[in-house]
Amino acid sequence: MVLWWIGNVILLVVILPVVIYLLNRVLAALERIRAASDDILAGGVALIGELQDVPEGLAVTDQTIEAVKVGAVRYAGSVAKLLG
Repeated sequence: MVLWWIGNVILLVVILPVVIYLLNRVLAALERIRAASDDILAGGVALIGELQDVPEGLAVTDQTIEAVKVGAVRYAGSVAKLLG
């Protein structure tokens, strides 16, 4: 019976504080992860607002590429005639 009391005292004095300490570290890490994920979410929402003009920009880029392509083909044809 005395060994049970000694075991209970060791449990309360040694093991329980260690478990509480480890649980506290895990919960602190969890709070840091939660704060980082909230920052990532806020950044993603801000990024969505910046990306709304991308389709119009890509349309302008496509038009520019078409104009350059026509000029490049015309230039290449002229060079081919001169060289060939």
